[in-house]
Amino acid sequence: MTGFIGLLLRDLRLVWRRPGDVAVVLAFFVVATTLFPLGIGPEANVLARIAAGVLWCAALFAALLSLDRLFAADFEDGTLDLLLLAPWPLELAALAKCCAHWIVTGLPLALLAPFLGVAFDLERDSLLALAATLLVGTPTLSLIGGLAAALTLGARKSGALLALLALPLCVPTLIFGAGAVEALATGGDFGAHLAVLGALALVALATTPWAIAAALRQAGE
Repeated sequence: MTGFIGLLLRDLRLVWRRPGDVAVVLAFFVVATTLFPLGIGPEANVLARIAAGVLWCAALFAALLSLDRLFAADFEDGTLDLLLLAPWPLELAALAKCCAHWIVTGLPLALLAPFLGVAFDLERDSLLALAATLLVGTPTLSLIGGLAAALTLGARKSGALLALLALPLCVPTLIFGAGAVEALATGGDFGAHLAVLGALALVALATTPWAIAAALRQAGE
């Protein structure tokens, strides 16, 4: 666990030195979501109906926006070779990288989403539900995105290939995340949707670190 915490703190320090990377992700999220109310118009019923889907899609694209450099810098400067030779499991290193990505992208997106939801005329309960679903669902996006980043490491046009690999795998999380907010607004079972989101996160946590480690070993050979 010492190596896990050390690598996590290292990645957070690197992000702190380059705050523009996080600012670009958050700016994209804000711009992408605010364009919809401007383009659709002031119809409150329409905006409230599409709010969850729009915010979840924007959060997904914003999370993917910062994934192309998740392992690329370590691959280029030789840090990946040191991780491969480290006396602790590479799976923990992969999990630490994904946790750092979630802390600097997924967590800010989840905290920012309720403020943007006001532009869609969402009620207070729906805003809180939106934040809860993003908090539970965005770790899955980071883990799946980390797997796609590892699989495309060293490839040409890795950004487009990463999106093609990650987007289909993120569809279940997107469906249940947006569906949970809609279920709360229509009197459906919000808890069931949130439980499925949690289950998807646990499945991703139990499987993706091993897949990421295998992809990193292949890239390091």
